[in-house]
Amino acid sequence: MIFKDVSLTSPLDQIIYDDVLLQCCEKGLLPECFRLWESPSVSIVLGRVGRPEEELWLEQVVADRVSVFRRSSGGGTVVQGPGCLNFTFVLSKSNDPRIADLRASYQAILGPVIHLLASAGVAACFCPISDLAFEGTLRKFSGNAQRRARGFILHHGTLLYGMDLKLCQRYLKMPAQAPEYRKGRDHSDFIANLPLTAQQLRQSFLTHYVFDKVEHDLHPVERGMLQEERQKDKWVVYNGLAQHDN
Repeated sequence: MIFKDVSLTSPLDQIIYDDVLLQCCEKGLLPECFRLWESPSVSIVLGRVGRPEEELWLEQVVADRVSVFRRSSGGGTVVQGPGCLNFTFVLSKSNDPRIADLRASYQAILGPVIHLLASAGVAACFCPISDLAFEGTLRKFSGNAQRRARGFILHHGTLLYGMDLKLCQRYLKMPAQAPEYRKGRDHSDFIANLPLTAQQLRQSFLTHYVFDKVEHDLHPVERGMLQEERQKDKWVVYNGLAQHDN
């Protein structure tokens, strides 16, 4: 597995680059990949079929000029920004039979994450279908989603560690479909930050996983694919920066 320790400053590029890695793996240009990233500015990311009018308090989003993007994977809407560390795996279905199965893959991928958090002093548990929460309180600190291609899957997850959680209350409506363990709790009672820093989380991943190689730069083909994907309309739902410029 390659650790793609690539620095990207654009929140949109961060989202697109996950897809670029999946495409490269599908084409045989890359082996399995892993990356960690964090957006320096606040944005909102819808799942593949998320409807902004159903999932967002649009008046607040527009008033605050917060950009809304769409990712290619399923799952719910999330607020991205400082204090939310993201981890991405692009994994082969053929290397582990559990990865070929949707539900089994979540447990196969998140089990080691629970273990590395335990090594850092955090007692976490898996909450189906795809969340991580604190044991006992069952307050969520990680949501996960996947896009499944022919030979590989793209799995990305969030780890809240220093997020301004009031932003979730301000921008996100209560989801129409919620996991049973949420028990009707609103955002303020349901989500929480990990008691760790970004550096501690990063070090936990690097200690737990063994990488064949670390790459700090985009390959020319990755750069070209990123540029090509940027031109597509599917990624941007609302450009808060454009509204600010106007």
